[in-house]
Amino acid sequence: MIKKDGSRQSFEKDKVLRGMIRACEKRPVAMGTLMKLADEIEQELQNSLDRETSTKKIGELVMEKLKDVDEVAYVRFASVYRQFKDINTFMEELNKLLAER
Repeated sequence: MIKKDGSRQSFEKDKVLRGMIRACEKRPVAMGTLMKLADEIEQELQNSLDRETSTKKIGELVMEKLKDVDEVAYVRFASVYRQFKDINTFMEELNKLLAER
């Protein structure tokens, strides 16, 4: 995978899983569900025709999966991943989530 700084690193499913676990802390999401999501993300990346994938694409996949499982976990992950700079950016993301309901 290609990191934001341009460096390359091998994909680590455990890192993705740890990020999702942090986002789901104290949420009613089973560990088995998170492991299944990590497997799905890994499978999607392997099935892709791209030899290398950006961390941005991986982050987007994680957010897409979390949104369907737990909206609070999705917002938590998005706030770290997208590095919300202020409350307005945070509110924009919440408004998008509400509009999709």
